[in-house]
Amino acid sequence: MSLESVRQFFASRRLDIEIIELTVSTATVAEAAAAHGVEAGRIAKTLAFRLSDGREVILVARGDARIDNRKFKDAFGKGKMLPLDEVETITGHPVGGVCPFGLARELPIYLDVSMQAYDEVLPAAGAVHSAVRISPRQLGEVTAGQWVDVCQAFD
Repeated sequence: MSLESVRQFFASRRLDIEIIELTVSTATVAEAAAAHGVEAGRIAKTLAFRLSDGREVILVARGDARIDNRKFKDAFGKGKMLPLDEVETITGHPVGGVCPFGLARELPIYLDVSMQAYDEVLPAAGAVHSAVRISPRQLGEVTAGQWVDVCQAFD
């Protein structure tokens, strides 16, 4: 169903974005990078957080990025990643297939500026074997995501 919700999301917006479906798992950054033949940074990992005020938010960052706790706290206040057993209920997508498209309910989407180092990134598409190729600019437009700087700097 999750992959289908991504298809419906794209169709409802008349977006011509191909969903890549593979026969191997792309559930982790390493698996996805190997399967797509790209460096880990090009994999756009989607993380779900619950903030101290109770709000849930989605954060998309480059695959090799690490959250900078100080920057995260400055941007959002305190927060923790959603427990694994709540991810699918809240996002509509299984762990390893979470993406900012076709969510079960509307959630604020934030995009880390770390992805802007690439002309194209590959977020999942609702299943542990699916992805899309998209520019960071288009990702921001399609998701109405807000750009933030919450990951550790890359040298």
